[in-house]
Amino acid sequence: MLKFDAETTRLLEIAYQGAELTRRRQASFNALRTAPGETILDVGCGNGMLTAELARAVGSDGYVIGIDPSEDMTAAARERCSDYANLEFRAGAANSLPIEDESADKAVSVQVFEYIDDIDGALDDTLRCVKPGGRLVINDLHFGSLIWFSGEPDRMQKMLTSWNQHFVSGSLPERLPALIKARGNFVEDVLPFTMTDYQLKPDGLAIMMMHLTKQYAVANDHVEPAVAQSWFDEQHSLAKVGRFFFSMTQFIVVVHKKG
Repeated sequence: MLKFDAETTRLLEIAYQGAELTRRRQASFNALRTAPGETILDVGCGNGMLTAELARAVGSDGYVIGIDPSEDMTAAARERCSDYANLEFRAGAANSLPIEDESADKAVSVQVFEYIDDIDGALDDTLRCVKPGGRLVINDLHFGSLIWFSGEPDRMQKMLTSWNQHFVSGSLPERLPALIKARGNFVEDVLPFTMTDYQLKPDGLAIMMMHLTKQYAVANDHVEPAVAQSWFDEQHSLAKVGRFFFSMTQFIVVVHKKG
């Protein structure tokens, strides 16, 4: 698993403020249909960027609870959201939420469920916290949609094989609708959100993944440091001559909880 330490938190902070991941966050926000006065859970809130946006949207009569197991990420979130009186942060995971039954109007989770071993438990526990008739939005990447050009495809495959070990499931979106329906809930929509870079953006998803993939592959002895660095350097070289290309799709699953 990827360790969300202080350095990882710093890399995520840069990318999450970029235009690309801001649009991704906005897509989840729009799907949630936040209204004034609601109580909303941000499950796996990370550095709190979406949490703050939700707090603004629900207003002083509403309340937002951000939940995350990482102390480093939660520390960043608390600092970002220090001016908001209508939110709080709690330590916890999606399959063991420190939340009372049916206490939230809505819940949202962005790129969290793909890291969870117990998907059934996470779905059950998150839905437990949502009121009957409430809404749950789950947004995760499908790594089968990844297109990433390299002049050294074998080396690229080694790096991606390493990266594929940092999450539990890279294909969760294709399974989620059936899991939700099996629980008697209604899938309102599945919305694709594709992020494509033909330039290597300093604040984009691709550059963040380059740093994290190199870090992860070396830390776990999946490749030699020189191999990882050569792969990293090649992507910069490709970008300089206009040959860089990266694309991946995230899927936003919108759930209506049974009444």
